[in-house]
Amino acid sequence: MLRKNRLFTPGPTPLLPSAQNAMAAFGMHHRTADFRTLYTRTLADLKAFIGTNNDCLLLASSGSGAMEASISNLTSPGDTILVLTAGKFGERWADLGKAYGCKVEMVKAEYGQTFPLEAVRQKLSADVRVVYMQATESSTGVRHDVAGVAKLLRDSKHEALLVVDAITGLGTTKFDVDGWGLDIVIGGSQKAVMIPPGLAYLSVSERAWQRMESTKSPRYYFDLRKERKAASKGESAFTPATSLIAGLGAAFDFIRAAGNGDLAAGRDLLIANAELAAAMTRAAASALDLQLYAPTAPAAALTAIIPPAGIDSGVFVKGFREMFDAVIANGQGDMKGKLFRIAHLGYFDYLDTIAIIGGLEQVTAKVTQRKSFEFGVAVRAAQQIYADANGIAYEPAGALASAKA
Repeated sequence: MLRKNRLFTPGPTPLLPSAQNAMAAFGMHHRTADFRTLYTRTLADLKAFIGTNNDCLLLASSGSGAMEASISNLTSPGDTILVLTAGKFGERWADLGKAYGCKVEMVKAEYGQTFPLEAVRQKLSADVRVVYMQATESSTGVRHDVAGVAKLLRDSKHEALLVVDAITGLGTTKFDVDGWGLDIVIGGSQKAVMIPPGLAYLSVSERAWQRMESTKSPRYYFDLRKERKAASKGESAFTPATSLIAGLGAAFDFIRAAGNGDLAAGRDLLIANAELAAAMTRAAASALDLQLYAPTAPAAALTAIIPPAGIDSGVFVKGFREMFDAVIANGQGDMKGKLFRIAHLGYFDYLDTIAIIGGLEQVTAKVTQRKSFEFGVAVRAAQQIYADANGIAYEPAGALASAKA
């Protein structure tokens, strides 16, 4: 059969067609009034998308650039920071902190798990200046309790700032940025906003701005104070990724239209879409007797699945590519071969989800070579989740058969 190349990875994600058109047609110079209008509007839309009254900034970098900026701008060499980690991207916070001369304390959880709040409480010594964490650990498919960590800091009246890597969390998880007191929240363009890699964005609280006035770590390109000053004039401190910004503006228009003119409402629908696709995929995996890698704290951005005993997860990745020209993600680092990941964030819909689940049935049948394999069980499980979520009345096949008997 005809094969279409399809991305089912947690970044880059499928591109929004209207954003592709906007990027292809864009040729505006970045120091003009027309671009300043676009830039100012996009920064305002970022506030609505993130859900904050705090200043928002755009950086021409991957999300890791904004992560580095949140270290270099908020710390001085010798400062103690607390990193909450349960995966490869949580560990990146520790590496960044060490690169800038910080003393790094850590709360660790096993891959596939999340950390208990009590463990965080015990590590919150008076000298901790900043707490760094993920919202979603995309290497394992785990969603962490950002609200719980934020409440712990508020209730203890601790002066530490809270920085959240929400690169795969934004657009898949609900946040109350200002109500919870999140000081920096980081996103990336290749995730839920459905455009190519190359833009990082972040919201910055007033507490964080005040901290920057006294910190001593070196910074130049990632000096957030420069970006704030330039943004107040509708500009960026350095040459911006103009076409990507045009694409981001188109993506926000698409999300706004989904919410009948309300960008925040459209964002909530985007989150609900990811949550439902993830629930369908988890049900499908379970129906195929495949074990979930993060069963107790699953993310909506992606689902991590453990292959059957004795089978390398790369076989599933290869199976999807060879059978359907579809791209799913293997595990990273030490997890390579131990899990595969299917994404749900951004421009995925019901039909995409049913299609990848159907593909999962075919690949599972091929790579496991089970003597007895029932096609349709995974799709059926997903269909039931979808029907329940949308109030569609149905009778399970078993109930109908019993009634006829």
